[in-house]
Amino acid sequence: MSQRELVVLGTASQVPTKQRNHNGYLLRWDDEAVLFDPGEGTQRQMTYAGVSVTGLTRIAITHFHGDHSLGLAGVVQRINLDRVPHPVDVLFPASGAAYYDRLVNATSYYHRAELRPRPIVGPGTVDLPEAPFTVTAVRLSHPVDTFGYRLSEPPGRRILPDRLHALGLRGPVISELQRSGSVEFAGRTITLDEISEPRPGQSFAFVMDTRLCTGVQELAADVDMLVIEATFLDADEHLATEYGHLTAGQAARAATDAGVRTLVLTHFSQRYRDLDEHMAEAAKYFTGEIHIATDLDRIPLPSRR
Repeated sequence: MSQRELVVLGTASQVPTKQRNHNGYLLRWDDEAVLFDPGEGTQRQMTYAGVSVTGLTRIAITHFHGDHSLGLAGVVQRINLDRVPHPVDVLFPASGAAYYDRLVNATSYYHRAELRPRPIVGPGTVDLPEAPFTVTAVRLSHPVDTFGYRLSEPPGRRILPDRLHALGLRGPVISELQRSGSVEFAGRTITLDEISEPRPGQSFAFVMDTRLCTGVQELAADVDMLVIEATFLDADEHLATEYGHLTAGQAARAATDAGVRTLVLTHFSQRYRDLDEHMAEAAKYFTGEIHIATDLDRIPLPSRR
């Protein structure tokens, strides 16, 4: 059975706390595992979460501030230590290529795995030929070059068992119908459209370290799950604007305007020990499912629409 879930590895912002590690988010998508923004300590958090670097297929970095990227050095060395047998794509802003090179080559180690750097020059679709989803990078508003990411699955078809039964279809003929789009059966042509209906693909968006901007709306539009920073509360909106961040209220209002289904708030400033206010503030503006991310949470993607 396929499994699609977000494994939360860390939820702090610039300064980690006793309860919150630096950023780290692992999206499990069937046979894919995408690691977003590995901050310091990510390798150890993966051990606590029971997930292995061997399954990693992509790493996506939004920007090169330490709480979003310092863990890359350890994760890359572990990928090589464990001899991960498949290539691992690493997405990052092209303007931070020097930081990427320094992190990947932070110390001496044996290079036994294949990393494929995918520097992001500007907004648009990222070239990932083997991926089962489209990855779109969108520029965000932060003091350094920052991109958010959206994963979108192509639409498909849902087979309807009652129609199969009515037509007497069973066994290998169904597989042939799915492959070719039509089959000759019982003296007539049966098409895939007759026994199925459109099935929208699932989608996921990852938005970190940004002021409100058009990029937030573009990434979040009608998405099934939005993971978004909520560094501050609305009472501290002036700080959010100054430092290039969002409040919980801003994130929730953006999610409502975009038609988001499941909202995951994270990246909390160390000034807030109790996150109940973040939940209360978000709930004022967003009536869908809200998660205040906690380290080592596992949050399933919502079922298909």
